[in-house]
Amino acid sequence: MGRYVAKRILWMIPILLGVSFLVFTLMYFTPGDPAAIIMGAEATPAELEACRVELGLNKPFFERYLLYVYNAFFHFDLGTSYINDRPVMTELLQRFPYTFRVAGISVLIAMVIGIPLGVMAAVNQYTWKDNASMLVALFSMSMPNFWFALMLVLLFSLKLGWLPATGIGHWTCYILPCFSIGVHSAAGLARQTRSGMLEVIRQDYIITARAKGQKEGKVIYGHALRNALIPIITQVGTMLGHQMGGAIIAESIFSIPGIGSYMSTAIKSRDYPVVQGGVLFVAVIFALSMLLVDILYAFADPRMKSRYQTAKKRTA
Repeated sequence: MGRYVAKRILWMIPILLGVSFLVFTLMYFTPGDPAAIIMGAEATPAELEACRVELGLNKPFFERYLLYVYNAFFHFDLGTSYINDRPVMTELLQRFPYTFRVAGISVLIAMVIGIPLGVMAAVNQYTWKDNASMLVALFSMSMPNFWFALMLVLLFSLKLGWLPATGIGHWTCYILPCFSIGVHSAAGLARQTRSGMLEVIRQDYIITARAKGQKEGKVIYGHALRNALIPIITQVGTMLGHQMGGAIIAESIFSIPGIGSYMSTAIKSRDYPVVQGGVLFVAVIFALSMLLVDILYAFADPRMKSRYQTAKKRTA
């Protein structure tokens, strides 16, 4: 198991290098002069040239990229913001807890809603419960996140006054942003759960368990759902990474000072180091979430654990 995890970590390196190269290339060829952004419109040509030399903007492309990768991977230095002159890594680490809180809670909401909904639809296939569940899921997937978030603000904040629309001062401030993201994700999770459950409940061991007189709840949740968890775990793992990247909409609407709102401001102000660092930071989080998914496979499916043990014996 340890070797497998180490192998997966090594596979993360070329992926992160590819992401860093792609983002760096896009920022490099984006129109505009970073020196002019930093110095302002009143700067003289001599001042602009001095700024370019100081930042290394006059160096060749690959030299700048290799220096960026070296600083990022060996010194955890993602550069300095053009706007506030603060280290990008410091800003990201300060804002990460807010984004992770929104993403994590929204994933929990998606699981609490989506998995039971998918199980109910599978157990009651071709009934009104199945049709109603999938209709609700389809409607939720069709709603744009920003529109649903605005509707929640209009109803629960402006109309009813039950929940705050902005801020982070109280735990209730996270209800609307997390719910707006979680409901949309729950729809896809419900469809995935239904598909996995339908495949499992037709297996012989499920029929045997029912023939032995085991309770339906144990058959469904103790046998069928556990064996249908592999694709569900995969979707939950990717969902966490997607929520980290997609939090930009919720954070902008609900004024949450997370990574999403930070990158949104950076894109508008053309703060290239923040955009590069933010994308690479989120890519690392996404890669780690997928690594966690691979580890959870062994606990969810005994067959995966057996493969790890067999591979270990062969290499011993």
